[in-house]
Amino acid sequence: MSRRREAIRRSAVATGKGDDGTTGLLFGGAARIAKDDPRTEAYGTVDEAVAALGLARAELDAAGGGTDAREQADLILRLQRELFVVGAELAADPAKRDRLEDGVTRVSEAMLEGIETTLANIEGRVTMPREFVVPGETRLSAALELARTIVRRAERRAVSLRREGLSPGDWLVPYLNRLADLLWVLARAAEQAESKNAPPSRA
Repeated sequence: MSRRREAIRRSAVATGKGDDGTTGLLFGGAARIAKDDPRTEAYGTVDEAVAALGLARAELDAAGGGTDAREQADLILRLQRELFVVGAELAADPAKRDRLEDGVTRVSEAMLEGIETTLANIEGRVTMPREFVVPGETRLSAALELARTIVRRAERRAVSLRREGLSPGDWLVPYLNRLADLLWVLARAAEQAESKNAPPSRA
């Protein structure tokens, strides 16, 4: 056995199975798809969004703060966990969709309703800009805006899958659409919590 193969054998992470450019599907058994398959691109983009939200949560932890900061961090963690559900649905073998479980490996209507309720609650406490704004007024709002743009890309990838007949369930695309809206509002709330406002897109 080569030294490289021996190192893979000892690793808890590396398997070497993807060295040929393929990856497995959830419930896919031996079935594998290319790592640049549209499905891989979709759930990989969701993974990016989870990481970007992690940056936003870390900003909250670094800044400290009281109850409001803790509630915001808890909300962001909830959104990260829900995105794992989104990723699972996108990564599932289409032939095994009957094995998906609402709220665990498939986006549910309740998840969408939860996002909409949160959006309405926070939107009611924020002064909305009247035009497009330039991100970057605070570190937290910038991280939230980064996550928002990645979620929008995930949404576009999911729409492409639907067009190709590899469609996720009924609630996944609406969930991503509403989540991006929520992140935009959270970014505005983060700015206003520091008595700041993002500059308008036009000078």
